[in-house]
Amino acid sequence: MGIFASCAVRAAALSVLFPAAALAQTAASYPSRPITLIVPYTPGSGIDILARAIAPKLNQKWGQPVVVDNKPGASGIIGADAVAKAAPNGYTLMVTVNSFTMTPPLYRNMPYDPVADFAPIAKIALASYAFAVNPAVLPVQDFSEFVAAVKAKPGALNYGSPGNGTPHHLAMELMKLRLGLQIVHVPYKGLSGAMTDLLGGQVQMMFAPVHALLPNQKAGKLRFLAVTGSKRSPFAPDAPTFRERGFDFMDDVDAWYAVMGPARLPRDIVAKLNAELGTIMAMPDVREHLMNQGLIPVTSTPEELLALIKADLPRWAKVVAEAKIAAD
Repeated sequence: MGIFASCAVRAAALSVLFPAAALAQTAASYPSRPITLIVPYTPGSGIDILARAIAPKLNQKWGQPVVVDNKPGASGIIGADAVAKAAPNGYTLMVTVNSFTMTPPLYRNMPYDPVADFAPIAKIALASYAFAVNPAVLPVQDFSEFVAAVKAKPGALNYGSPGNGTPHHLAMELMKLRLGLQIVHVPYKGLSGAMTDLLGGQVQMMFAPVHALLPNQKAGKLRFLAVTGSKRSPFAPDAPTFRERGFDFMDDVDAWYAVMGPARLPRDIVAKLNAELGTIMAMPDVREHLMNQGLIPVTSTPEELLALIKADLPRWAKVVAEAKIAAD
């Protein structure tokens, strides 16, 4: 039995194991036992850093243990599915990233619905992406020169990414589709390999988080032609946004991070979690820690997060379909 098939069987079993009466929980008594924060990726990732920043603060506030549980695999699907199938009582939550909205069109027979099976709680952080070139092999000074160079030799240039279906890959394909550019994709097994070949000139360009590229940009080995987001990155204030270059469709390509729970999570518990997460994200020590990791603390309402998810899903599905992207 495959991963997704076994998930479906588990879902049916859980519906019996967790009757409605057993799920009753009010915000006044919540939490009364340990909370598990599931991270659907490996330790050390941006999601993991956020979860481990949040967990001790919730513990200090509520006096209950908050355990970070890494459940990586299948581009985050395994961990997310564990949350979707958990009892909706506030004791199993997830810290995730916007690849949550990118994976559904890449996989057939998804074990969950990214809207119907989750309760959005709060967006908690952003990480801008930079579009960088190696000036030693692609000596363009700005984005206009880059577009001209690509259109002069369609298909002659290439770009690297950490793999098919990654945010780095989809961001580049979105830009290519909207601007009518022909650039060859070279997928790697992780960011380090792609970065090595970018610096070595085997690939000429790449999308990646600003903080991952910044040391080599400061050393003059890379040039930032534009960054995602509606505002300039605080980590690279001299780099213009795509909007400044006249392209507003890259505003929401930033990696956004959020906390979510299973569907049917009581609204008063969602509200309590949202308020506490907002308080944590405003703490000076948390902000300093996250900023040092290249993460920008933010807050949102559950409704704003839901609207963002609903907007992202069709946008990335369109990019996946038009670019004919398949997961590795």
